[in-house]
Amino acid sequence: MLSAGVIEQLRDIVGADGVIARDSELRVYECDGYTLERSTPQVVVLPKSTAEVAAILTVLHSERIAFVPRGAGTGLSGGCLPIDAPVMVCTSRMKRIVAIDFANRRATVEAGVANLAVTNEVKSRGLYYAPDPSSQQACTIGGNVAENSGGPHTLKYGVTTNHVLGLELVLPSGEIVQLGGAVEDVPGYDLVGLTVGSEGTFGIVTQATLRLSRQPESWKTLLAVFESVNDATQTVSGIIAAGIVPAALEMMDRLIVEAIEAAYHFGFPTDAGAVLIIELDGLAAGLERQAQQVVEICRANHSREVKVAKDEAERAALWKSRKRAFGAVGRLAPSYCTQDGVVPRTKLPDILRAITRIGVHYRLRIANVFHAGDGNIHPILLYDERNADEVERVLAAGREILEACVALGGSVTGEHGIGVEKIQQMPLIFSPTDLLVMQQLRKVFDPTLRSNPGKIFPTPGVCVETTRPMRRAAM
Repeated sequence: MLSAGVIEQLRDIVGADGVIARDSELRVYECDGYTLERSTPQVVVLPKSTAEVAAILTVLHSERIAFVPRGAGTGLSGGCLPIDAPVMVCTSRMKRIVAIDFANRRATVEAGVANLAVTNEVKSRGLYYAPDPSSQQACTIGGNVAENSGGPHTLKYGVTTNHVLGLELVLPSGEIVQLGGAVEDVPGYDLVGLTVGSEGTFGIVTQATLRLSRQPESWKTLLAVFESVNDATQTVSGIIAAGIVPAALEMMDRLIVEAIEAAYHFGFPTDAGAVLIIELDGLAAGLERQAQQVVEICRANHSREVKVAKDEAERAALWKSRKRAFGAVGRLAPSYCTQDGVVPRTKLPDILRAITRIGVHYRLRIANVFHAGDGNIHPILLYDERNADEVERVLAAGREILEACVALGGSVTGEHGIGVEKIQQMPLIFSPTDLLVMQQLRKVFDPTLRSNPGKIFPTPGVCVETTRPMRRAAM
């Protein structure tokens, strides 16, 4: 239990309005988008600057108190659940865009800046920030760094780690360190790459220097309609095998298409077995020919229709529908849980058959929307939170889906991190020695394991309250 003296010290640092300690207000912070497990912090602290974060962590260090970092709380693996950590440090008030170097295509921003805000700040100069998670209107750069977030355009442009040049990190001791910088290829160990995806176990990232990209000269966005999921997945392999690398290659099955169409009225065919959103970008010259090649591949795989977005407004509407897919799922069931696994692209038909089998076995409806181009699947398990037996079946089915991913040569996460959700699946892909080495590495940054404890690594004795999930269980 935190002492009144510690809470008073935290108030002295951030002000009275920067400390949340009332039970009713703390409920907001009991989970992120993964609501199957919950835990409420004793206090939430809202710093406005790196100096305040450093002062907070210095106090906690002197008192040997554990803490958990949090951004916008849009994660889907329970990465910001406070487990054996009474203090939550939330960076949502750190929203400054510190500097933009248009000539060298760099932006330095605070951790609480929303992902989409970076692009909005630079798009008038023909630039943008490439990683685009579906939650990009709300999710923060700090959270993206913690989870190494991706998005629909990962296939061509990579994930967060490919776009971060430097980080400002406050260590659990309160010391501020700079990793990397504004230039490419800093000599020595890649500590930036090591920190991106570390899920807040090294300390709290307070600023990031990001690489900005030039907006493509032109786009072609296609919607291909198929009678079956199998034909759609074969098309994905066909496009890649032809040497074409689309900017995005997204797939949705019938169940999710029905929900999206009911919500947004884009004009999706609700009787289709599956649809593919295929986006090509680059120089205008040659893009038409490449689009025609893609259409031919779709037809060779029994596509019944291929539509091309006729203008930017239609393209934007199509992407808006896709990125809000999870929000539409509430039309299908009172609650849902989004899984995140990866398989080799050629194994997509196999994992979808496995998901269908698992759904039948556990008597669950499962919708599928995923980044088909890089094999990153997001099966959405539908259920009713008021049915305890159904909740148990969701948990078991989720575990079995991840085991199937690993059996097919894949991984237990593509972009949502391990958090608390997938801790027990880590031994599926890592040996005890692997896990030990990773934990020893963590201790270089956090010798007393006080930064975001109970995450990533299986730890005996860790206990999280498993409760009935809330409605609208994920982003």
